[in-house]
Amino acid sequence: MGKITIESMEFYAFHGHYQEEQIVGNRFLVDLEMECDLTTPANSDNLNDAVNYQQAYQIIKNEMRRTKSKLLENIGKRILDALFQELKGIEKATIRIRKLYPPMGGPIKSVGVTMSREMGE
Repeated sequence: MGKITIESMEFYAFHGHYQEEQIVGNRFLVDLEMECDLTTPANSDNLNDAVNYQQAYQIIKNEMRRTKSKLLENIGKRILDALFQELKGIEKATIRIRKLYPPMGGPIKSVGVTMSREMGE
């Protein structure tokens, strides 16, 4: 077993509870960790045997730009749903989504959620 990580993917998107956030938008950072069996791709050195993290990035990018969500939890669920639906070989995935400088009435660098799912859940 091993882990594939993609850290600090940055997106400008229009998610948020307040209508202004869905109009003006905000910057988001997304981290992904996928637990997979890396034995076959390690031996074959063939992308066809691996969980393609470029495809994982594209899935996340599409979900961040797609439907506007009011909650980070909803974005996280949609990303996990899409990852498990479109990629084969993931045993467990953990997604962390942070909204940078959220409009909360004071100086806050970020707010975020971390969600995990295992295959079959």
